[in-house]
Amino acid sequence: MTAPLRGLYVLREDVFDDVYGPDERQEIEKYVTVPSGPLSEAALRARPEVLADVDVLLSSWGCPRLDAELLGHAPRLRAVFYAAGSVRNVVTQAVWDRGIAVVSAKQGIAERVAEFAASLIFLSLKHFWRYQQAIRTERAWVKRWPVPGTVASTVGLVSLGSVGHLVARRLAGSQLHVIAHDPYASPEGAARADCTLVDLGELFATSDVVSLHAPLLPETAGMIGARLLAGMKEGATIINTSRGGVLDHDALVTVLTGRPDLTAVLDVTDPEPPPPGSALYTLPNVVMTPHIAGNLSRERRALGRGIAREVERFAAGETLHWSVQPSSMAHSA
Repeated sequence: MTAPLRGLYVLREDVFDDVYGPDERQEIEKYVTVPSGPLSEAALRARPEVLADVDVLLSSWGCPRLDAELLGHAPRLRAVFYAAGSVRNVVTQAVWDRGIAVVSAKQGIAERVAEFAASLIFLSLKHFWRYQQAIRTERAWVKRWPVPGTVASTVGLVSLGSVGHLVARRLAGSQLHVIAHDPYASPEGAARADCTLVDLGELFATSDVVSLHAPLLPETAGMIGARLLAGMKEGATIINTSRGGVLDHDALVTVLTGRPDLTAVLDVTDPEPPPPGSALYTLPNVVMTPHIAGNLSRERRALGRGIAREVERFAAGETLHWSVQPSSMAHSA
């Protein structure tokens, strides 16, 4: 079969085989001729003329910023397939002006983050982290204390975007009361996710577990500060698997120091990692993981498989399932 499209892989060398394995490349190359091996961003910028006959760009982490200068070398470019999350730092207005289709594997990453966040929520409702820390500190079995539990407790989701909506769906059907705050969500949309919209103050004051899923935008930077944190319920847990910048970490340290009943579970921080000597490393009511909620190792192949299916749809002129629209950029990561 002669492939009518010509393509180029441009991404970090260390993630190429993770994302685009032999099976994924075989599926993609049924529809796209790729005459050369993968290029790094630096290699592409050194030889931008290789874009002259490229119809589709196949990328992931390490995609160059697609500005007007770079696109000037790619007169035939029709689509960008990005096997990673947000395209905010990749796509410029020049892409939209050219009518270039943009596909992101953000939804594939959202699935992994949502399952990780939901797991943390259920563990937090049992005070898993506090028990683990107490046993390690005491070096002995500890007496059980009352926990919120997974029946009739309240879980608050900050944002009902792609990840927050998936978390809500995973909690649906449980015996939990799920509430959410999202200024762009409708009551009807929240109802479909089996949750109720509330204001942010009420969410923090009434939730046994708060799970952050807001994108990092100018209006969300540091939005979770001292007032909200100090107003949390006795024994509550806050989980952040979104972006570290939505949470004021100085305020978090201050509140957690004065409120040992609270627990913070952080997969992301700002900065990331925290600087040496940060109290986040030593506070007994902080649990940190090194940004592992998204797709790692074999999980990344799922992104490549999703992109392969999108390439097939594009070649057939079908509707793309992971298409990114310019209108979505203002309020998404």
